Amino acid sequence: GVASGVTAVFTWRRRPVKGAAKALRTVARQTLARLAVTHGEVGVLVCSDDTIRQLNRTYRGMDEPTDVLAFPVGERPPDGPPYLGDIAISLETARRQAMARGADEVNELSVLLLHGLLHVLGYDHERDLGQMSSLEQKLREELGL
Repeated sequence: GVASGVTAVFTWRRRPVKGAAKALRTVARQTLARLAVTHGEVGVLVCSDDTIRQLNRTYRGMDEPTDVLAFPVGERPPDGPPYLGDIAISLETARRQAMARGADEVNELSVLLLHGLLHVLGYDHERDLGQMSSLEQKLREELGL
């Protein structure tokens, strides 16, 4: 993290399969590097459906679990790197989605993390004209997801 100046801080409320943590750190680092984000910190919470449902209800008024939520911050603390925001990923929903599309858990988590990172960087597929989706597809290909 120090050389690139970008740090992804993971909080594991649920334990993914072996190797997931390393793979996700790599996805975060490579995604931010490709988007020319040179310094900053992002928080990633890997949690249960119950936790993400509470977040979804509180922040989006939707009382249901979802796969990934992103909370951009974009604050520049007086000391240290800018705090880009937080991402929450439900491990349970990710596992269901992975099974449904015949993917492995690490791949699904990586895809969700990439999606969340684009959101914390200010991309919004609900408001743009397809820019986020095409960028996301391009990055998925480049990262081998």
